[in-house]
Amino acid sequence: MAADRDMDMETRTGTIRYLLADGFHDMAYVERGSPGSPLVICVHGLTRQGRDFDRLAAYLAPRFRVICPDLPGRGGSDWLSDPNLYQPQTYVTALSHLLAVTGAPVLWVGTSLGGICGMVLAAQPGTPITRLVLNDIGPFIPAAALARIRDYMLPPPEFADLHALEAHLRVIHGAFGVPDDAGWAEMALHSSRALPNGAVTLHYDPAIATPIRAQDPVDVDLMAFWRKIEVPVLTIRGAHSDLLLPETLAEMERSGSASLVIPGAGHAPALMDEKTIAAIGSFLAES
Repeated sequence: MAADRDMDMETRTGTIRYLLADGFHDMAYVERGSPGSPLVICVHGLTRQGRDFDRLAAYLAPRFRVICPDLPGRGGSDWLSDPNLYQPQTYVTALSHLLAVTGAPVLWVGTSLGGICGMVLAAQPGTPITRLVLNDIGPFIPAAALARIRDYMLPPPEFADLHALEAHLRVIHGAFGVPDDAGWAEMALHSSRALPNGAVTLHYDPAIATPIRAQDPVDVDLMAFWRKIEVPVLTIRGAHSDLLLPETLAEMERSGSASLVIPGAGHAPALMDEKTIAAIGSFLAES
């Protein structure tokens, strides 16, 4: 696990090596806070990257060590040679390497796909996860929501500049409920990848869509994992989410999960507003 300082952003950046069927790869991350503080790992959603958690990480850093990885094929992490490896098991494998290297108890914050990985890992015997925040994800995912996600996962277009890319993000991710213009600008900056022709595009491997677009969506039942989770859980739901349904949240509450519903957001809340950030901080600090 190698790290370097990025003083302008008050972060440390680095990579961790992990092994798949096609060889070794690097997973990039950003880190804040003291290495001796309780560890929080924040994992992003399907087409996103670790800098989505900048505001949350900055809030937590005085009390916690916060690591925000880029999942394989996203942000600064290596792209995979075989598109069919872009599967949840690959992400769990990469994140397991991160857990092994840190060797510490972990407080987990996972948005959508990051929450799926968190549920799988928290359900395992001997898990290092001691508290779990699930952002707009639960043990049941309806096929209709997966079809919507599949249909917007076309190869990312080119944009003349960051302003054009930001405008695109405001359309496709309008349901995030980003609270201010600065938040959209931050998202555009960290979501962008420069192209040789001077244009910019979104910072992920277009091939991450290959497994998703290769089959018709079906309902996903993760209840077998959910029933094995014994740690405290906070579930966040966007009030208009089509992925975490109200009845699924109610079932999670009956199982003991605390909950927080974000008005004005769908799938998945950006976790950028002060009220939501403070609620997450309070839940993590209870450990």
